[in-house]
Amino acid sequence: MEQVKQYWQQCLEVIKSNISDQEYKTWFAPIVLSSYTNKTLVLEVPSLFFAEILESRYIDLLSKVICRFFSPDTQLEYKAMVVKSPDATTTIPGEHNMVQTRNNVVSSHAKTRLPEFDSQLNPAYSFDALVEGNSNKLARTAGLSIAKEPGKTAFNPLFIYGQSGVGKTHLANAIGVMTKQLNPDARVLYVPANTFLIQYTDAVRNNDQNNFLNFYQTIDVLIVDDIQEFAGKQATQNTFFHIFNHLHQAGKQLVLTSDRPPLALAGLEQRLLTRFKWGLSAELERPDLALRKAILKSKIYRNGLEIPEDVVDFIATNIDDNVRDLEGVLISIMAHSTLTAAPINLDLAKKIMGNVVNLVAKQITVESIRDVVCEHFALPVAAISTNSRKREVVQARQIAMYFSKQLTSNSLSSIGSIIGQRDHATVLHACKVVAGLIEMDKNFKATMEEIEEKIKS
Repeated sequence: MEQVKQYWQQCLEVIKSNISDQEYKTWFAPIVLSSYTNKTLVLEVPSLFFAEILESRYIDLLSKVICRFFSPDTQLEYKAMVVKSPDATTTIPGEHNMVQTRNNVVSSHAKTRLPEFDSQLNPAYSFDALVEGNSNKLARTAGLSIAKEPGKTAFNPLFIYGQSGVGKTHLANAIGVMTKQLNPDARVLYVPANTFLIQYTDAVRNNDQNNFLNFYQTIDVLIVDDIQEFAGKQATQNTFFHIFNHLHQAGKQLVLTSDRPPLALAGLEQRLLTRFKWGLSAELERPDLALRKAILKSKIYRNGLEIPEDVVDFIATNIDDNVRDLEGVLISIMAHSTLTAAPINLDLAKKIMGNVVNLVAKQITVESIRDVVCEHFALPVAAISTNSRKREVVQARQIAMYFSKQLTSNSLSSIGSIIGQRDHATVLHACKVVAGLIEMDKNFKATMEEIEEKIKS
């Protein structure tokens, strides 16, 4: 055995002269010679992930030195010590030989309970609190499927993208929260990309990469938020690439979020981008008016409050960028009302929102309403000014009259004059018909909300 140790030491000296000191300290200094029998060299390494790195980066160099100092037909095996326990090891063959794993090797997961850790999930970000709408239906549905069977769906990885504030972090956390609820023993971790970067930098500085890698390869559901922050960080990308491969091959779930789709991510390696597209890429779009109202009402209900419908409409109409601003304004209004004992009404909403967003009053006229309605129903503007009794023309005319009464200060006679030379009685009748349809027909109500958003946008 002494002769074998001497040969291995000679191998290390040659390897050290061919790579950087940092590489040697990281990937070769921790290796321990385990045995050399029947022309099979067994090297003890800290983890399976460690062995994967050796195979992917250094196998050519390893093969040359082993053949030189041992034997040209020497076969290489790795014994991975996943945890510090005598029966928690596994032996895997090197890439360049056909050695079979010995039958008496114990699985790295057998009889070993891994230490607990904080999943870093926000329990407030649940699926119950994530209101479904057209803008998030696909991603939300996929997230529910993943939470029920992580790693077993076609959505692996799930790549969620969209602009800031549309709910990416909420959805990512909701997947983790539900997974933990259904399977408390699952090792779920939510980590912002920036935190991952800091952890990796600290591990390199402290020469502690092995523990860093060992930890991440034990995760069952890994959620990385704002993956675009890896751009330009070559070493971090390389490490994450191997973590991704290890977890994906082991049937573990990966959930990634970004402010843009994989194709638009600059500064990331192509091999990473290719893997990001293996599963499902789902966009979270800006919430439409209906979803913005539903989000506000859900938050109001969960807080046990009562807020007038016109205040909800005002907030939802004037904040259309993201959910975060929507909820922030609602919280400000509720806080102001509580601290000052002021009633929550439209005047308070306008006062608070004036300090948060730019409320640019749009000039809404009967003419502009008429034009939007005609455009929505693909009708020429002149159509609703005719005497046509076609259903689509009559309905468009009545809707234009209804919105003109609701959104302008024009008199009924003025509205009738501009829209088809009708009298005030016709306008009044049209408003009653439309109001009745809104009460009775959900689809019609949704159409009216869509048109109102167009008028006000």
